[in-house]
Amino acid sequence: MDTLSYKTISANSATVTKNWVVVDADGQRLGRFASKVAKLLRGKYKPNFTPHVDCGDNVIIINADKIELTGNKWTDRVYLSYTGYPGGQRSHTPSDLMKKGSDRLFKKVVKGMLPKNRLGARILSNLYVYDGTEHKHAAQQPKTIDINSLK
Repeated sequence: MDTLSYKTISANSATVTKNWVVVDADGQRLGRFASKVAKLLRGKYKPNFTPHVDCGDNVIIINADKIELTGNKWTDRVYLSYTGYPGGQRSHTPSDLMKKGSDRLFKKVVKGMLPKNRLGARILSNLYVYDGTEHKHAAQQPKTIDINSLK
């Protein structure tokens, strides 16, 4: 056999193909849904995944206002942030973040599932969240994916 045919392909920004994907959050659980969205954003479902390259898809989440949390998590779960000043620790519940906009809740949850560096921040900018079924990315011709079919 020819050993040259077994070279590992490493993607870079020039060879990556980024698709536009629409996923529906209606009736989904927040954590399980967000982990699959994070994998789509990162590119883990692609055969040419490269850890140090943004090779994931652009993800559009529709019906974000219909996401579900089980139990009392809407009020009991607490997300903490720190402003950097003395006494600047802030706490938010998922219901607080939903009142400010569902994109805040989704970006907060998905951000925790991405790398904590510049690449993670760049990947998070490929996430678009909308409350209804309408979105403004029709020109990109996104394809709809059933999120339940992904592992």
